[in-house]
Amino acid sequence: MDQSSDAPTHESTITRRDLFRLTFGGGAGLSLGGLLDVRAMRAATQDLKLSEVSEFTTSCNFCSCGCGMIAAVRDGKLLKMEGDYDHIVNRGSLCVKGISMFATHASPQRLTTPRYRAPGSDHWEDITWDDAISRVATKVRKTRDENWIATEKVDAPELLVDRAAGDRIASAPRFVPQDGGAREVPVNRTDAMGFMGGAQNTNEECYLFQKAARLLGMAYVEHQARL
Repeated sequence: MDQSSDAPTHESTITRRDLFRLTFGGGAGLSLGGLLDVRAMRAATQDLKLSEVSEFTTSCNFCSCGCGMIAAVRDGKLLKMEGDYDHIVNRGSLCVKGISMFATHASPQRLTTPRYRAPGSDHWEDITWDDAISRVATKVRKTRDENWIATEKVDAPELLVDRAAGDRIASAPRFVPQDGGAREVPVNRTDAMGFMGGAQNTNEECYLFQKAARLLGMAYVEHQARL
């Protein structure tokens, strides 16, 4: 029995119109390829995307690791944030909190001005930056003056350094016991205030903060990661 009549026949699915379309499309593509420099077009497109965009380095504001980040800004508006590959801490990598830091910037609940709540009040009110700085400076000065400790009685041996001695061992600092009990020594400090730094501060900022805290007489200088 001949089964050839029952076999399905496969006809060509490409029509003459499809053939003309492919031929003309391929010819046009080859012509444009010869007229246009694809690499130059891609470079120009990349330059257009990055035009008037400034990049700034910053630190993540979440935990105490201090991971470095790069912020892209155009016309005063933050476009994106990514890890800083040159930063010694994270080498460009970010955790889930660091990756989502852009959302905290764009959040409608983000505060952009200082707020003040008066004693006994049940609401916050917006104040200017100048007002906030003035309030903080006034309170710091008032607290420092009211709780200043100039001298303190200390019952401890005195540290002496014999600079006249020619021998290095003999001129080494040493403690000498004192007779007469406790004596007044200058301390020039206040125990009513403390200073707290953060992981987002740079080494240069920490140096200035440390000097400012010591000049104000603060004995308690801490880091937020230790609390």
